[in-house]
Amino acid sequence: MRVDVDAVTALVEHVAYQVVLPRFGHLASGDVADKAPGDLVTVVDTAAEAAIVEGLTAIAPDVPVVGEEAVAADPAVLDALGDSAAAFVVDPIDGTRAFVEGRPDYAVMVALVVRGEPVAGWICLPSRATTWVGERGSGVFRDGTRVAPPARPEVPRVRVSPRRGGRPDATALPGLDLAVEGPLWCGRFYGDVAGGTLDGLGYWGGWPWDHAPGTVLVRELGGAVVGIDGADYRPVGRWRGPLVVAAEPGTASLLRAAMQGE
Repeated sequence: MRVDVDAVTALVEHVAYQVVLPRFGHLASGDVADKAPGDLVTVVDTAAEAAIVEGLTAIAPDVPVVGEEAVAADPAVLDALGDSAAAFVVDPIDGTRAFVEGRPDYAVMVALVVRGEPVAGWICLPSRATTWVGERGSGVFRDGTRVAPPARPEVPRVRVSPRRGGRPDATALPGLDLAVEGPLWCGRFYGDVAGGTLDGLGYWGGWPWDHAPGTVLVRELGGAVVGIDGADYRPVGRWRGPLVVAAEPGTASLLRAAMQGE
């Protein structure tokens, strides 16, 4: 299935720059709430999601939209990813905590998932004035300029998010420049892998709207987004367990080994 990529790009940028960015650094205390312990939501998240859903429905009326805030209100909305041939997933503000705390690492993200495969992704970081767009088979673009696959490094630079529960985060391996740090906001850090600033990321789970947009970028540039067993990531529900993002397959193998420890 194909959609009007340029129309979705324009929509995502409009919401990022006209709905989200004007409220950055201008939130009142009543604008922020706890969706769950440690999981923030703001009035801007809900306004941005409503605007994106309205716009996507106009662009592709027959494609259901699965938004993060809609799933928070009704988990059954997530079923569309398994029941439909195609669906959009929407993260109105990836990195809401960064947005609330005044850090520029938040993003507005959309992906198109077809039969469990992410085929198009959009990531806009308005405070960084950067937009990533990727479509399977058509390349990756940063601010309208085609991006070439990053060069393979001698020692891959990888970052792994901290693991909850006091268990080991990852095992240092020869030939891998590994650090544990976080949070690794997906919009910001998948872009770093696509752009060659980093060579790999390790996560311990996540939702389709977290990982599907960036997955398109990384895979289209020759990289891998896989589980600990090496199977391709499929954004059809909540991912539980290690998830490896790498600019090339060799780095993916090293990072999988580093994250094997319990």
